[in-house]
Amino acid sequence: MSTELAAIAYLVAAVLFIVGLTRLSSPATARSGNRLAAIGMLVAVVVTLLDTGILDYVWIVVGLVVGTAIGAVLARTVAMTSMPELVAVFNGLGGGASALVAASAFLAVPGGNELVTLLTLALSVLVGSVTFTGSLVAYGKLAGRIPGRPVTFPGQVVVDGVLALGALVAVGWFTATGEPIVLWALGGIALVLGLTRVFPIGGGDMPVVIAFLNSLSGIAASMAGFALDSSILIIAGALVGASGLILTGIMVRAMNRTLVGVLAGGFGGDDSSGGGGTIGDRPVRRGTAEDLAIVLAYADSVVIVPGYGLAVAQAQHALRDLADELGSRGVEVRYAIHPVAGRMPGHMNVLLAEADVSYDLLHELDDVNPDMARTDVALVVGANDVVNPAAREDPGSPIYGMPIVDVDRARHAIVIKRSLSPGFAGIDNPLFYEENTSMFFADAKSALEDLTREVKQA
Repeated sequence: MSTELAAIAYLVAAVLFIVGLTRLSSPATARSGNRLAAIGMLVAVVVTLLDTGILDYVWIVVGLVVGTAIGAVLARTVAMTSMPELVAVFNGLGGGASALVAASAFLAVPGGNELVTLLTLALSVLVGSVTFTGSLVAYGKLAGRIPGRPVTFPGQVVVDGVLALGALVAVGWFTATGEPIVLWALGGIALVLGLTRVFPIGGGDMPVVIAFLNSLSGIAASMAGFALDSSILIIAGALVGASGLILTGIMVRAMNRTLVGVLAGGFGGDDSSGGGGTIGDRPVRRGTAEDLAIVLAYADSVVIVPGYGLAVAQAQHALRDLADELGSRGVEVRYAIHPVAGRMPGHMNVLLAEADVSYDLLHELDDVNPDMARTDVALVVGANDVVNPAAREDPGSPIYGMPIVDVDRARHAIVIKRSLSPGFAGIDNPLFYEENTSMFFADAKSALEDLTREVKQA
């Protein structure tokens, strides 16, 4: 293949990446954007194989077949509740692949690399290795295989500092000498650093961590592209890195945190303890399906706030059935989507899309909060911290300043939850004890099915 033709093909692939990424900004166009980006990647792979003159396709075909089979199985078997874990694994594999590609590029031309090439090789190995092990820890926390709470040890800060300094020294040493042993040492240090940096981060911050690790995987790929002199790899990696950083910024602002604060760890835990706090001896109002169905059926407007509990119960279809039934009775139904609801960016959007909920019904905080005081019913399904009024009213709360859905300002709030257990932030929620709040303690799916049945009879 001629150089000019390859350059044109790479340009087409890059345009497809950019257009595809742009279309991912809206749920209505996300699927087509994903297809365009996939076509762009196919073009990039085919052109690279032809341009580099690779004639032995045996291992490439084997990898393609094995990878496609694994992907097809995962696409059909992984539940929506496990999607965050799958994304974490993908991030890790992307970073690990970039580190291996960089190392392979060095081995292919031992002693013949320029200074800039050695630097980019070292950076790719560093960032890719940190991403690999960090993502594995994120997967373990999300899957419940390791504690979701921050895991620390004495001297954590000192150890991390020594590891970071050692990694920087190794990058400089390898860049100056090109010694293979230094590159392997750098990879080992980076692998350990990825573990020690993500273990101290609580489960509540995992959506931010996933977005940041996604960015790092792109940066590692872009660095590998510089080392390989591959323009398409540089572009693809830069797009992933930049979009991941932008998403990370959106997530930390939605939590009123800073990226440094998140990476420092030590905040929050998980929602699996089953324990629960109460505010003094204040009681809660318990609702039944019959009572709450009447409130819903005769409301003029309902705002639904989904959370991770909806994903755990796989109740998205039951929620859509209830919303459809309310809509058939003339009730205005909208969904309030908080940026950090769930365990990965866009978790609730994906979950509701699986249930064919109309994109027009999904609204951001700025759209629903101004109308919340005029809303008859706010129905909270498995959400906790994102509807906690302490974030708005209690300066001493660890989530103070975090934007929330103002559920407590609705005329009536219905909270479907299995218990009074705290959310990821590990704090109680005053919403549960408000006079206009009714608690419906049940699994989200069974609760929604009961409500739908009772609404039909109301």
